[in-house]
Amino acid sequence: MQYDAWFRCSEGCAGRRELTDVLYHCSACGGLLEVAHDVEALRKRSPAAWMSLFDQRYMRTEAPYGSGVWGKKEWVYPHISNSNIVSMYEGGTNMFRAERLGELVGLDDLWIKQSGNSHSGSFKDLGITVLVSAVKDTMSRGADVSAVICASTGDTSASVSAYCAAAGIPSVVLLPRDRVSVAQLIQPLANGAITLALDTDFDGCMAIVQQLSEDRRFYLANSVNPLRIEGQKTISIEIVQQFDWEAPDWVIVPGGNLGNITAIGLGFLMMRDLGVIQRLPRLVCAQAESANPLYRSYLTGFTEYEPVAASATAASAIQIGNPVSAGRAIPILKEFDGVVEQATEDELADAAAQADRTGLFSCPQTGVALAAMLKLIERREIGSKDRVIVVSTANGLKFVDFKVSYHGNGLRGVESSLANAPVELPGDYDSVLGALDGKLT
Repeated sequence: MQYDAWFRCSEGCAGRRELTDVLYHCSACGGLLEVAHDVEALRKRSPAAWMSLFDQRYMRTEAPYGSGVWGKKEWVYPHISNSNIVSMYEGGTNMFRAERLGELVGLDDLWIKQSGNSHSGSFKDLGITVLVSAVKDTMSRGADVSAVICASTGDTSASVSAYCAAAGIPSVVLLPRDRVSVAQLIQPLANGAITLALDTDFDGCMAIVQQLSEDRRFYLANSVNPLRIEGQKTISIEIVQQFDWEAPDWVIVPGGNLGNITAIGLGFLMMRDLGVIQRLPRLVCAQAESANPLYRSYLTGFTEYEPVAASATAASAIQIGNPVSAGRAIPILKEFDGVVEQATEDELADAAAQADRTGLFSCPQTGVALAAMLKLIERREIGSKDRVIVVSTANGLKFVDFKVSYHGNGLRGVESSLANAPVELPGDYDSVLGALDGKLT
Protein backbone atom coordinates (compact mmCIF):
# COMPACT_ATOMS: atom_id res chain seq x y z
CA MET A 1 0.00 0.00 0.00
CA GLN A 2 1.17 3.53 -0.78
CA TYR A 3 1.24 6.05 2.06
CA ASP A 4 1.68 9.80 1.88
CA ALA A 5 3.01 12.62 4.06
CA TRP A 6 3.36 16.36 3.49
CA PHE A 7 4.09 19.69 5.16
CA ARG A 8 1.20 21.70 6.58
CA CYS A 9 0.92 24.81 8.71
CA SER A 10 0.77 24.10 12.44
CA GLU A 11 -1.54 27.13 12.80
CA GLY A 12 -4.18 25.60 10.52
CA CYS A 13 -3.65 27.55 7.28
CA ALA A 14 -4.96 25.76 4.20
CA GLY A 15 -2.67 24.09 1.69
CA ARG A 16 0.08 21.50 1.63
CA ARG A 17 3.67 21.41 0.48
CA GLU A 18 5.89 18.50 -0.47
CA LEU A 19 8.50 17.21 1.93
CA THR A 20 11.13 17.89 -0.74
CA ASP A 21 10.37 21.65 -0.64
CA VAL A 22 13.08 23.72 1.05
CA LEU A 23 11.02 25.70 3.56
CA TYR A 24 10.50 25.86 7.31
CA HIS A 25 7.60 28.25 7.91
CA CYS A 26 4.10 28.72 6.50
CA SER A 27 4.19 31.14 3.59
CA ALA A 28 0.80 32.56 4.62
CA CYS A 29 1.19 33.25 8.35
CA GLY A 30 4.86 32.57 9.11
CA GLY A 31 3.97 29.83 11.60
CA LEU A 32 5.92 26.62 12.08
CA LEU A 33 5.35 23.72 9.75
CA GLU A 34 4.54 20.16 10.73
CA VAL A 35 4.48 16.86 8.88
CA ALA A 36 1.00 15.47 8.27
CA HIS A 37 0.33 11.82 7.44
CA ASP A 38 -2.52 10.14 5.59
CA VAL A 39 -3.93 8.61 8.77
CA GLU A 40 -6.92 7.05 7.02
CA ALA A 41 -4.59 5.09 4.75
CA LEU A 42 -2.48 4.04 7.73
CA ARG A 43 -5.61 2.80 9.54
CA LYS A 44 -6.25 0.31 6.76
CA ARG A 45 -3.52 -1.79 8.35
CA SER A 46 -4.60 -3.07 11.76
CA PRO A 47 -2.74 -2.14 14.97
CA ALA A 48 -1.69 -5.78 15.35
CA ALA A 49 -0.31 -5.80 11.79
CA TRP A 50 1.71 -2.61 12.41
CA MET A 51 3.17 -4.03 15.61
CA SER A 52 4.05 -7.28 13.87
CA LEU A 53 5.70 -5.46 10.94
CA PHE A 54 7.77 -3.23 13.21
CA ASP A 55 8.83 -6.20 15.35
CA GLN A 56 9.90 -8.17 12.26
CA ARG A 57 12.17 -5.33 11.16
CA TYR A 58 13.53 -4.24 14.51
CA MET A 59 17.35 -4.27 14.61
CA ARG A 60 17.60 -6.73 11.71
CA THR A 61 20.06 -6.53 8.83
CA GLU A 62 17.79 -5.59 5.91
CA ALA A 63 18.65 -2.01 4.95
CA PRO A 64 17.26 0.46 5.80
CA TYR A 65 14.62 -1.24 7.95
CA GLY A 66 16.96 -2.45 10.69
CA SER A 67 17.29 1.16 11.83
CA GLY A 68 15.06 2.05 14.75
CA VAL A 69 13.86 5.02 12.69
CA TRP A 70 13.55 3.54 9.22
CA GLY A 71 11.90 0.38 10.53
CA LYS A 72 8.94 2.76 11.01
CA LYS A 73 9.38 4.35 7.59
CA GLU A 74 5.65 4.43 6.80
CA TRP A 75 5.07 6.57 9.90
CA VAL A 76 8.06 8.85 9.27
CA TYR A 77 8.76 9.59 5.59
CA PRO A 78 6.85 6.95 3.62
CA HIS A 79 7.62 7.85 0.02
CA ILE A 80 11.36 8.62 0.18
CA SER A 81 13.48 6.39 -2.05
CA ASN A 82 15.46 3.85 -0.03
CA SER A 83 18.47 4.66 -2.19
CA ASN A 84 18.53 8.19 -0.73
CA ILE A 85 18.27 7.14 2.92
CA VAL A 86 21.39 7.98 4.92
CA SER A 87 21.36 5.71 7.96
CA MET A 88 23.89 4.64 10.58
CA TYR A 89 21.63 2.07 12.21
CA GLU A 90 20.34 4.71 14.62
CA GLY A 91 17.78 3.88 17.27
CA GLY A 92 17.47 0.52 18.94
CA THR A 93 19.07 1.96 22.07
CA ASN A 94 18.85 -0.03 25.25
CA MET A 95 16.38 0.43 28.05
CA PHE A 96 18.45 0.40 31.25
CA ARG A 97 16.61 -1.29 34.14
CA ALA A 98 17.57 1.08 36.94
CA GLU A 99 16.79 -1.26 39.84
CA ARG A 100 19.38 0.06 42.31
CA LEU A 101 18.57 3.68 41.54
CA GLY A 102 14.87 2.88 41.84
CA GLU A 103 15.44 1.34 45.27
CA LEU A 104 17.27 4.46 46.40
CA VAL A 105 14.56 6.86 45.26
CA GLY A 106 11.50 4.73 46.00
CA LEU A 107 10.44 3.45 42.58
CA ASP A 108 9.78 -0.19 41.71
CA ASP A 109 9.72 0.26 37.93
CA LEU A 110 12.33 2.82 36.83
CA TRP A 111 14.00 2.67 33.42
CA ILE A 112 16.52 4.89 31.62
CA LYS A 113 16.12 5.08 27.85
CA GLN A 114 19.75 5.34 26.70
CA SER A 115 19.18 7.48 23.60
CA GLY A 116 22.77 8.69 23.74
CA ASN A 117 24.06 5.22 22.82
CA SER A 118 23.93 6.18 19.16
CA HIS A 119 26.47 6.80 16.39
CA SER A 120 27.31 10.39 17.31
CA GLY A 121 26.49 9.94 20.98
CA SER A 122 23.09 11.64 21.27
CA PHE A 123 19.41 11.29 20.40
CA LYS A 124 19.90 13.88 17.64
CA ASP A 125 20.81 11.05 15.23
CA LEU A 126 17.14 10.02 15.15
CA GLY A 127 16.10 13.30 13.57
CA ILE A 128 19.20 13.99 11.53
CA THR A 129 18.97 10.69 9.61
CA VAL A 130 15.57 11.84 8.32
CA LEU A 131 16.71 15.38 7.58
CA VAL A 132 19.92 14.47 5.73
CA SER A 133 18.07 11.75 3.80
CA ALA A 134 15.52 14.37 2.76
CA VAL A 135 18.33 16.67 1.62
CA LYS A 136 19.88 13.90 -0.44
CA ASP A 137 16.48 13.11 -1.96
CA THR A 138 15.88 16.80 -2.69
CA MET A 139 19.30 17.16 -4.32
CA SER A 140 18.64 14.07 -6.46
CA ARG A 141 15.65 15.96 -7.88
CA GLY A 142 17.87 18.88 -8.93
CA ALA A 143 17.68 21.24 -5.95
CA ASP A 144 20.69 23.54 -5.54
CA VAL A 145 21.70 22.87 -1.92
CA SER A 146 25.25 23.97 -1.10
CA ALA A 147 25.37 22.85 2.54
CA VAL A 148 23.37 21.73 5.53
CA ILE A 149 23.67 24.32 8.31
CA CYS A 150 22.91 24.33 12.03
CA ALA A 151 23.41 26.21 15.27
CA SER A 152 24.38 23.93 18.08
CA THR A 153 25.40 23.56 21.70
CA GLY A 154 27.31 20.46 20.58
CA ASP A 155 25.13 17.44 19.90
CA THR A 156 23.33 18.67 16.78
CA SER A 157 26.61 19.68 15.16
CA ALA A 158 28.10 16.25 15.85
CA SER A 159 25.16 14.45 14.28
CA VAL A 160 24.78 16.79 11.30
CA SER A 161 28.47 16.60 10.46
CA ALA A 162 28.55 12.80 10.70
CA TYR A 163 25.49 12.16 8.53
CA CYS A 164 26.49 14.79 5.98
CA ALA A 165 29.98 13.27 5.78
CA ALA A 166 28.41 9.87 5.13
CA ALA A 167 26.21 11.38 2.42
CA GLY A 168 28.98 13.47 0.84
CA ILE A 169 27.09 16.72 1.56
CA PRO A 170 28.95 19.76 2.97
CA SER A 171 27.95 20.88 6.47
CA VAL A 172 28.35 24.15 8.35
CA VAL A 173 27.96 24.41 12.12
CA LEU A 174 27.81 27.53 14.29
CA LEU A 175 28.83 27.02 17.93
CA PRO A 176 29.06 29.42 20.87
CA ARG A 177 32.80 29.79 21.44
CA ASP A 178 34.17 28.19 24.63
CA ARG A 179 30.71 26.93 25.64
CA VAL A 180 30.78 23.35 24.38
CA SER A 181 32.87 20.46 25.64
CA VAL A 182 36.08 19.47 23.82
CA ALA A 183 34.49 16.11 22.99
CA GLN A 184 31.57 17.87 21.32
CA LEU A 185 33.75 20.38 19.48
CA ILE A 186 36.04 17.75 17.99
CA GLN A 187 33.23 15.74 16.40
CA PRO A 188 32.28 18.22 13.64
CA LEU A 189 35.95 19.05 13.11
CA ALA A 190 36.80 15.37 12.63
CA ASN A 191 33.90 14.90 10.22
CA GLY A 192 35.04 17.78 8.04
CA ALA A 193 32.34 20.33 8.85
CA ILE A 194 33.02 24.03 8.38
CA THR A 195 32.96 24.89 12.09
CA LEU A 196 32.44 28.50 13.15
CA ALA A 197 32.92 29.34 16.85
CA LEU A 198 31.12 32.61 17.50
CA ASP A 199 31.38 35.12 20.34
CA THR A 200 27.73 34.67 21.33
CA ASP A 201 25.46 32.12 22.97
CA PHE A 202 23.31 29.47 21.30
CA ASP A 203 20.43 31.86 20.78
CA GLY A 204 22.78 34.25 18.96
CA CYS A 205 24.04 31.41 16.76
CA MET A 206 20.46 30.38 16.05
CA ALA A 207 19.48 33.88 14.96
CA ILE A 208 22.34 33.95 12.43
CA VAL A 209 21.54 30.46 11.12
CA GLN A 210 17.91 31.43 10.59
CA GLN A 211 19.07 34.42 8.56
CA LEU A 212 21.34 32.18 6.49
CA SER A 213 18.50 29.74 5.86
CA GLU A 214 16.62 32.45 3.94
CA ASP A 215 19.14 31.63 1.20
CA ARG A 216 17.78 28.35 -0.18
CA ARG A 217 21.29 27.06 -0.85
CA PHE A 218 21.64 26.55 2.92
CA TYR A 219 19.41 23.81 4.28
CA LEU A 220 18.47 24.38 7.93
CA ALA A 221 19.01 21.41 10.26
CA ASN A 222 17.75 22.77 13.60
CA SER A 223 14.53 21.47 15.15
CA VAL A 224 12.49 24.27 13.61
CA ASN A 225 12.70 21.87 10.65
CA PRO A 226 9.78 19.44 11.17
CA LEU A 227 11.64 16.56 9.51
CA ARG A 228 13.80 16.40 12.64
CA ILE A 229 10.67 15.88 14.71
CA GLU A 230 9.58 12.94 12.54
CA GLY A 231 12.72 10.98 13.33
CA GLN A 232 12.73 11.87 17.01
CA LYS A 233 9.15 10.76 17.53
CA THR A 234 10.34 7.17 17.07
CA ILE A 235 11.76 7.39 20.62
CA SER A 236 8.26 7.02 22.01
CA ILE A 237 7.33 4.30 19.52
CA GLU A 238 10.46 2.37 20.46
CA ILE A 239 9.80 2.79 24.19
CA VAL A 240 6.37 1.23 23.78
CA GLN A 241 7.75 -1.49 21.52
CA GLN A 242 10.39 -2.40 24.11
CA PHE A 243 7.60 -2.99 26.64
CA ASP A 244 5.65 -5.29 24.31
CA TRP A 245 3.53 -2.38 23.09
CA GLU A 246 2.41 -1.14 26.49
CA ALA A 247 2.59 2.58 27.31
CA PRO A 248 4.42 3.66 30.50
CA ASP A 249 2.96 5.94 33.16
CA TRP A 250 5.57 8.72 32.97
CA VAL A 251 8.18 9.86 30.47
CA ILE A 252 10.67 12.49 31.68
CA VAL A 253 12.66 14.43 29.08
CA PRO A 254 15.32 17.17 29.35
CA GLY A 255 14.14 20.31 27.56
CA GLY A 256 16.29 22.78 25.63
CA ASN A 257 15.05 23.76 22.18
CA LEU A 258 11.91 21.70 22.99
CA GLY A 259 11.89 19.67 19.78
CA ASN A 260 12.35 16.39 21.63
CA ILE A 261 9.44 16.75 24.05
CA THR A 262 7.32 17.75 21.05
CA ALA A 263 8.44 14.75 19.01
CA ILE A 264 7.91 12.27 21.84
CA GLY A 265 4.40 13.57 22.36
CA LEU A 266 3.61 13.29 18.65
CA GLY A 267 4.84 9.68 18.63
CA PHE A 268 2.49 8.72 21.45
CA LEU A 269 -0.42 10.55 19.79
CA MET A 270 0.19 8.73 16.51
CA MET A 271 0.19 5.37 18.27
CA ARG A 272 -3.05 6.24 20.04
CA ASP A 273 -4.72 7.47 16.84
CA LEU A 274 -3.77 4.24 15.04
CA GLY A 275 -4.97 2.04 17.91
CA VAL A 276 -1.54 0.75 18.95
CA ILE A 277 -1.93 2.12 22.49
CA GLN A 278 -5.10 2.94 24.40
CA ARG A 279 -3.80 5.55 26.84
CA LEU A 280 -1.22 8.30 26.97
CA PRO A 281 1.55 8.63 29.57
CA ARG A 282 2.18 11.79 31.56
CA LEU A 283 5.02 13.83 30.05
CA VAL A 284 7.53 15.82 32.08
CA CYS A 285 9.81 18.43 30.53
CA ALA A 286 12.84 19.14 32.74
CA GLN A 287 14.73 22.43 32.38
CA ALA A 288 17.85 23.82 33.99
CA GLU A 289 17.04 26.72 36.32
CA SER A 290 19.52 28.80 34.31
CA ALA A 291 17.49 28.38 31.09
CA ASN A 292 13.87 27.87 32.05
CA PRO A 293 11.39 29.82 29.89
CA LEU A 294 9.01 26.86 29.62
CA TYR A 295 9.05 26.28 33.39
CA ARG A 296 8.17 29.93 33.98
CA SER A 297 5.32 29.64 31.49
CA TYR A 298 4.09 26.46 33.19
CA LEU A 299 3.80 28.35 36.49
CA THR A 300 1.26 30.64 34.76
CA GLY A 301 -0.70 27.68 33.37
CA PHE A 302 0.94 28.45 30.01
CA THR A 303 -1.07 31.68 29.80
CA GLU A 304 2.17 33.65 29.48
CA TYR A 305 5.41 32.83 27.71
CA GLU A 306 8.55 34.91 27.34
CA PRO A 307 12.07 33.92 26.24
CA VAL A 308 14.81 34.41 28.82
CA ALA A 309 18.51 35.24 28.69
CA ALA A 310 20.02 31.83 29.44
CA SER A 311 22.90 31.86 31.90
CA ALA A 312 25.69 29.33 32.32
CA THR A 313 24.76 25.79 33.30
CA ALA A 314 26.61 22.48 33.40
CA ALA A 315 23.73 21.19 31.26
CA SER A 316 25.16 23.13 28.31
CA ALA A 317 23.17 21.26 25.66
CA ILE A 318 19.94 22.76 27.02
CA GLN A 319 21.29 26.23 27.79
CA ILE A 320 18.71 27.80 25.49
CA GLY A 321 16.64 30.79 26.50
CA ASN A 322 14.60 31.18 23.30
CA PRO A 323 13.62 27.65 22.20
CA VAL A 324 12.36 27.53 18.63
CA SER A 325 9.87 24.73 19.32
CA ALA A 326 8.13 26.32 22.31
CA GLY A 327 5.01 26.89 20.21
CA ARG A 328 4.87 23.17 19.45
CA ALA A 329 5.75 21.95 22.94
CA ILE A 330 3.10 23.83 24.91
CA PRO A 331 0.06 22.27 23.15
CA ILE A 332 1.67 18.83 23.51
CA LEU A 333 2.18 19.28 27.25
CA LYS A 334 -1.41 20.44 27.66
CA GLU A 335 -2.70 17.36 25.84
CA PHE A 336 -0.66 15.03 28.03
CA ASP A 337 -1.49 16.75 31.34
CA GLY A 338 2.20 17.47 31.30
CA VAL A 339 4.48 18.85 33.98
CA VAL A 340 7.44 21.21 33.64
CA GLU A 341 10.04 21.16 36.40
CA GLN A 342 13.44 22.77 36.85
CA ALA A 343 16.74 21.80 38.49
CA THR A 344 19.46 23.92 40.07
CA GLU A 345 23.12 23.23 39.36
CA ASP A 346 23.46 21.43 42.71
CA GLU A 347 20.39 19.31 42.01
CA LEU A 348 21.35 18.25 38.49
CA ALA A 349 24.96 17.48 39.40
CA ASP A 350 24.07 15.39 42.45
CA ALA A 351 21.28 13.57 40.60
CA ALA A 352 23.70 12.59 37.83
CA ALA A 353 26.28 11.48 40.41
CA GLN A 354 23.72 9.41 42.30
CA ALA A 355 22.70 7.66 39.09
CA ASP A 356 26.33 7.01 38.23
CA ARG A 357 26.77 5.30 41.60
CA THR A 358 24.23 2.71 40.40
CA GLY A 359 25.97 1.91 37.10
CA LEU A 360 25.01 4.75 34.78
CA PHE A 361 27.28 7.45 33.34
CA SER A 362 24.79 10.24 32.89
CA CYS A 363 25.24 13.46 30.96
CA PRO A 364 24.33 16.67 32.83
CA GLN A 365 21.12 17.03 30.79
CA THR A 366 19.99 13.63 32.05
CA GLY A 367 20.90 14.90 35.51
CA VAL A 368 18.29 17.63 35.01
CA ALA A 369 15.65 15.01 34.16
CA LEU A 370 16.62 12.86 37.14
CA ALA A 371 16.47 15.85 39.49
CA ALA A 372 12.99 16.70 38.19
CA MET A 373 11.95 13.09 38.79
CA LEU A 374 13.13 13.28 42.41
CA LYS A 375 10.99 16.37 42.99
CA LEU A 376 7.90 14.67 41.56
CA ILE A 377 8.52 11.63 43.76
CA GLU A 378 8.90 13.86 46.81
CA ARG A 379 5.61 15.59 45.97
CA ARG A 380 4.01 12.13 45.50
CA GLU A 381 2.93 13.00 41.97
CA ILE A 382 4.88 9.96 40.79
CA GLY A 383 3.78 6.85 42.69
CA SER A 384 6.11 4.08 43.81
CA LYS A 385 4.44 1.54 41.49
CA ASP A 386 4.38 3.78 38.40
CA ARG A 387 6.45 2.80 35.38
CA VAL A 388 8.79 5.74 34.85
CA ILE A 389 11.02 6.28 31.82
CA VAL A 390 13.77 8.89 31.96
CA VAL A 391 15.09 9.75 28.51
CA SER A 392 18.87 10.06 28.63
CA THR A 393 19.70 12.27 25.69
CA ALA A 394 23.49 12.04 25.34
CA ASN A 395 26.40 9.78 26.18
CA GLY A 396 28.17 10.78 29.38
CA LEU A 397 31.54 10.43 27.66
CA LYS A 398 30.81 13.71 25.88
CA PHE A 399 30.90 15.47 29.25
CA VAL A 400 34.02 14.14 30.93
CA ASP A 401 35.00 17.66 32.03
CA PHE A 402 31.71 17.88 33.94
CA LYS A 403 32.46 14.57 35.68
CA VAL A 404 36.05 15.49 36.50
CA SER A 405 35.03 18.88 37.87
CA TYR A 406 32.28 17.35 40.00
CA HIS A 407 34.52 14.74 41.60
CA GLY A 408 37.25 17.32 42.07
CA ASN A 409 34.82 19.76 43.74
CA GLY A 410 35.40 22.19 40.90
CA LEU A 411 31.87 22.92 39.66
CA ARG A 412 30.87 26.50 40.37
CA GLY A 413 28.03 26.70 42.88
CA VAL A 414 27.99 22.93 43.48
CA GLU A 415 29.00 21.23 46.74
CA SER A 416 29.60 17.80 45.12
CA SER A 417 28.14 15.79 47.98
CA LEU A 418 28.98 12.50 46.22
CA ALA A 419 32.49 13.45 45.07
CA ASN A 420 34.84 10.47 44.71
CA ALA A 421 38.42 11.66 44.29
CA PRO A 422 41.37 9.30 43.72
CA VAL A 423 43.45 8.44 46.77
CA GLU A 424 47.13 9.18 46.24
CA LEU A 425 49.48 6.77 48.05
CA PRO A 426 53.08 5.60 48.17
CA GLY A 427 53.75 2.56 46.00
CA ASP A 428 53.82 -0.09 48.73
CA TYR A 429 51.58 -2.92 49.91
CA ASP A 430 50.98 -1.67 53.45
CA SER A 431 49.78 1.73 52.26
CA VAL A 432 47.37 0.14 49.78
CA LEU A 433 46.01 -2.34 52.32
CA GLY A 434 45.58 0.37 54.91
CA ALA A 435 43.67 2.53 52.48
CA LEU A 436 41.40 -0.37 51.51
CA ASP A 437 40.72 -1.24 55.13
CA GLY A 438 39.72 2.36 55.71
CA LYS A 439 37.47 2.50 52.63
CA LEU A 440 35.77 -0.91 52.92
CA THR A 441 34.94 -0.93 56.62
